[in-house]
Amino acid sequence: MDDFHQRLTRLRRQLHRNPELGLQERQTKALVAGHLRALGLEVHEGAGVVGVLRAGQGNRAIGLRADMDALPIQERSAHDYASQTPGIMHACGHDGHTAMLLGAAERLAAEGGFDGTVVFLFQPDEEQGTGARRMIEEGVLQRFPIDEVYAIHNLPGAPLGQVSTRSGLICNSESLFEITIRGRGGHASMPQAGVDAITVGAELVMALQTIVARRLPAGAGAVVSVTEFVTDGQRNVLPGRAVLKGDARARSPEDRARIETFMRRIAAGVAAAHGVEVEVTFDTEFAETINAPAPTEAVYRAAEAAGCAVLRQRPPMTFSEDFAQFSRAVPGCFLLLGNGTEGPSGQPLHAADYDFNDDLLPIGAEFWLRLVRDRLPNHEDR
Repeated sequence: MDDFHQRLTRLRRQLHRNPELGLQERQTKALVAGHLRALGLEVHEGAGVVGVLRAGQGNRAIGLRADMDALPIQERSAHDYASQTPGIMHACGHDGHTAMLLGAAERLAAEGGFDGTVVFLFQPDEEQGTGARRMIEEGVLQRFPIDEVYAIHNLPGAPLGQVSTRSGLICNSESLFEITIRGRGGHASMPQAGVDAITVGAELVMALQTIVARRLPAGAGAVVSVTEFVTDGQRNVLPGRAVLKGDARARSPEDRARIETFMRRIAAGVAAAHGVEVEVTFDTEFAETINAPAPTEAVYRAAEAAGCAVLRQRPPMTFSEDFAQFSRAVPGCFLLLGNGTEGPSGQPLHAADYDFNDDLLPIGAEFWLRLVRDRLPNHEDR
């Protein structure tokens, strides 16, 4: 392990020991801002941290995004850099994403080799889907105009350093729904005297599964999951109120609208059949993430130049990404970088024993450097 790799590893593990939830990334932001200032970058702090690095006379600019927030998960691991904050851990690799981008800033500041402006976007609260929007609402794209924007996410189970992405849709949208059922509670021994909200809710849970199975085309890639079922029932007390909460994913705004429409129809029909009231809310937290063709081709070229294996036109991911807010504003590309297949590196994202693979740190930094030089070439390289 060379000195650069060692320094990035120490940095990543420092971030891992001190995870912070979305919009609470105070220590993380201070660390990132301090690191960028030490490299000589122009630094701006707001909801997130922005570093600006200029070289030459070029008027083009690109944005590189890393996410900084952790998750409300109790870590289960024995390594000496495990989370020191009970109930919070970096279970999605945002510590690694941040360290890789800081490593790229270090190399680009020291080596140059590009002509234009690189805007490093360190974003808060990706997990809840508000961080990119907050930065945009603060005016980050007006203060630091960029022509394109890029983001990396590690992918457990994929070969270490493999780059995979696709033009067009790369990540599904996420919409959160809540269905409130108001029936009439009663004694468990006399269910006929009331309208049991839990029975209505159970029927709704099963009926909602027909949206994907029978209402959308095969292969649509949509998912409807009920994740919570809460009632006011007790021992010997049938509930008069039940709340279903869940998560819907879609690959297009049209399918997302269809899911909402069918959900409301099904809820209204079941409610009418049982003589209860229902209320449905459906709120889209993450839009679909769309990759533009030219940035995607640039990612393929940069990956090959960095010596990475490349998987082109990979199937879209069913998870959602706050990066969608940036790539809706300017052309961009979201790519997956293989985290490896063995041990904690191969565990699923959001698992309590997941860990970012430190061997990926210099690979990611090298990829970023190659991408910057591809998109902002020196005049003699054009």
